[in-house]
Amino acid sequence: APHSMTLTMVGASILWVGWFGFNAGSALASNGTAALAMINTFVATAAAILSWSAIEGMARGKASMLGAASGMVAGLVAITPACGFIGPMGAVVLGLIVSPICYFFVTTVKGKFGYDDSLDVFGVHCVGGITGALLTGIFAASSLGGVGYGKGVTMGSQEMVQLEAVLTTLIWSGVVSFILYKLVGAVMGLRVTEEEEREGLDLTSHGEMAYHS
Repeated sequence: APHSMTLTMVGASILWVGWFGFNAGSALASNGTAALAMINTFVATAAAILSWSAIEGMARGKASMLGAASGMVAGLVAITPACGFIGPMGAVVLGLIVSPICYFFVTTVKGKFGYDDSLDVFGVHCVGGITGALLTGIFAASSLGGVGYGKGVTMGSQEMVQLEAVLTTLIWSGVVSFILYKLVGAVMGLRVTEEEEREGLDLTSHGEMAYHS
């Protein structure tokens, strides 16, 4: 619906603006690190939007605003772990890389495995975050415009740290989520009926219409 798409784009725009505070604000100071995080958040996200639009245009014949918004989120998620450690050109390359990977998971992997992910949280947020975390270990190299590694740290050793962090996060969040899902499923159920889905959750769960034509 036109109203729905308008609100989607407005929400995506607000999200991008807020993400500057999220990334640059993590420096906890008004300094060079905050400035680096801010410019990286901008250019990586812009590159991810262009990258998503390009690959969607090649795959589907035309790009979409919803695809651009998905690319934006993929770029924001991917640059977050890297924003204070890589250079702006590295951020651009990171943004260009992440969207095709997320697009593949959203359009191909989800269909193949059939998991229920209407907002593509796994395909964009999880996969984008993993991509950004792993590429942080590479683009942090001073030879690639990053801030460089600590004394005695190589790209290979730093990449192993990044991989360990990703795996730890996946295991922790996976186990805790599984427990919580089981608890919620036992208490109130995890989803509504198919009939309620078809009628729309705005009406069946909230008793009102979200959009009016």
